[in-house]
Amino acid sequence: MKKILPSDHTKKRAIQFILFFGAVSLFADVTYEGARSITGPFLELLGAGAVVVGFVIGLGELIGYGLRMATGWLADRTGRYWWFIIAGYSVNLLVVPLIGFAETWQVAAALIITERLGKAIRTPARDAVLSQATSVTGHGKGFGLHEAMDQIGAVIGPVILSGVFFWDGSYTIGFAVLAIPALLSLMVLAAARITYPNPHQFEEQKEVGQEIYTSRSFTFYLIGIAFIAIGFADFPLLAYHFKFTNLLSDQWIPLAYALAMGVDAVAGLGLGTLFDRWKRPVLVAGVLVTAAFAPLVFLGGKTLVIAGVIVWGIGMGMIESVLRASVAQLIPSEKRGWAYGLFNGIFGLAWFAGSVAAGFLYEVNITGMVVFLVFAQLMAIPFLWKAFALNKQA
Repeated sequence: MKKILPSDHTKKRAIQFILFFGAVSLFADVTYEGARSITGPFLELLGAGAVVVGFVIGLGELIGYGLRMATGWLADRTGRYWWFIIAGYSVNLLVVPLIGFAETWQVAAALIITERLGKAIRTPARDAVLSQATSVTGHGKGFGLHEAMDQIGAVIGPVILSGVFFWDGSYTIGFAVLAIPALLSLMVLAAARITYPNPHQFEEQKEVGQEIYTSRSFTFYLIGIAFIAIGFADFPLLAYHFKFTNLLSDQWIPLAYALAMGVDAVAGLGLGTLFDRWKRPVLVAGVLVTAAFAPLVFLGGKTLVIAGVIVWGIGMGMIESVLRASVAQLIPSEKRGWAYGLFNGIFGLAWFAGSVAAGFLYEVNITGMVVFLVFAQLMAIPFLWKAFALNKQA
């Protein structure tokens, strides 16, 4: 099908739009990724055990991802993408400073889950409008650029928290400081809304027609990402392990997370750019590398633990760039709010199941937990390969 190449002006505006949302995500990640770097130890301080930490974090991800199926569908149905984006970011960010004032793990858990609820509201709509701009730049490269900026914030946030602990050692002050980047993120978001009220025009200017969509290919893809999610332990469980085994102190745990987020930024941009060219081989290679994080983190000493954190960061970069770009490759524009919602919903359900199982296995047999996580990651590969084999654009 004949395509209309985008003009230089359109490319420039598309990149500017991605950079706007990159800045929004940068400040947002300073806020909630800074918080996530210490939620595991904070819950442990309030009396929660490994099973509770795994359950709380998993339930938060279940709600935060599961509800995206509904919010993505509603965003497509109503066309009010900006409404969902602004409302979601507001809830997502403004609740974070309150976590530090919790006096019981139950209250802290409720606030952590509320923060994830905000992310559920805004993410499918945000990814849908981003996919329209990345259709001009290349889906992998565009999402990779956004993820790189996103993760700059994810590096800064934990570093700030680490500085707070070296200076004061107070969780309350640490969470309270995060109100500043939360407000900055919302200010940039308001500017983006004013400057680019109709992002769907990017894709309309790019081409005549849409990608070839088959429901069967997307089904195989969803099964594959479910296995990835089951086998990808969230960082709070890693942080709990670091503190419980005295591998890292409270001051150094946020810095380990910052390292992972820095790796995420580089890996996301690099893998996203490579994905635009080679697709399936890049996706499979990313899964193979990611599968190595569990034995390194949970079975290694201090040196191997750092290597495991780096590999975990590579996995996050793949998830946030290549997996998101894959949805845009497999699904036409008018269905992407629903598709990103379904993608995130399935991912969240699987992540919840995997988090609970990992938390339980951690207390029973750590080696068994590692085998479980690695096996789940590797099971994803044949389904992802089949999904792209069925899609004629891949």
